[in-house]
Amino acid sequence: MRDLTSGVTATIAARFGQDAAEPAPAAQATPAATAAPERLPQPALPRSPDERATMTDTPPASTRPPAPQVPRSIRLVAHAAALTLVPSGLWRIAVALGWDSGFTDEVLGPENFPGEGSPYLIGLSLFAEVLGLLTLGLIHRWGEELPGWVPFLGGRRIPVPVAVIPASLGAALVTLITVTGALSWNDADNMGAAGSPEGGHYWLMTACYLPLLAWGPLLAVVTVAYYRRRRAY
Repeated sequence: MRDLTSGVTATIAARFGQDAAEPAPAAQATPAATAAPERLPQPALPRSPDERATMTDTPPASTRPPAPQVPRSIRLVAHAAALTLVPSGLWRIAVALGWDSGFTDEVLGPENFPGEGSPYLIGLSLFAEVLGLLTLGLIHRWGEELPGWVPFLGGRRIPVPVAVIPASLGAALVTLITVTGALSWNDADNMGAAGSPEGGHYWLMTACYLPLLAWGPLLAVVTVAYYRRRRAY
């Protein structure tokens, strides 16, 4: 019995000694503790002027809206304004070349043409038509930017007042002159004077000069449209 007790005691003591000698298992590292911290994405810096303009909410030059187009109706009005001077100009040129206009006075009688007054009538007709053609500048690029062949100033934009003020004054002046002339058309010092055309010659000359009444108002319409279009960009 004593030997059995001693053997059990020795076995228990040996077992506990073995457990004490064995090292404790190392604690396993959790993924949260060992994982490397994630790096937050950094915003990319703008590299080009267009990108920098986008970052500052300013549209780059390549994305700015184009200049407004000229409406077709305004184009028609501008061409009509230029054409209002054609009939009267052709009438004066015909007189300068010797056509019998019906005048019998010493100034515009057919016996005086061609003559010394011919260059004046032809020059007046051409000058008036050039003024009328300037209306087309209000619908074309050359009315907004000087052509490249202009010395020193070619390619520069035309300030809005530089075009609008002369066009506005011209429209007002032309309207005043043409309306005044129409109201006094048959006065004694005009078509009612002795030696003036009569019959068919009278009506032909009247029809040739009548379109001039539309020149001023049409020019005013195109000028207003030009101003609004240029102010829009």
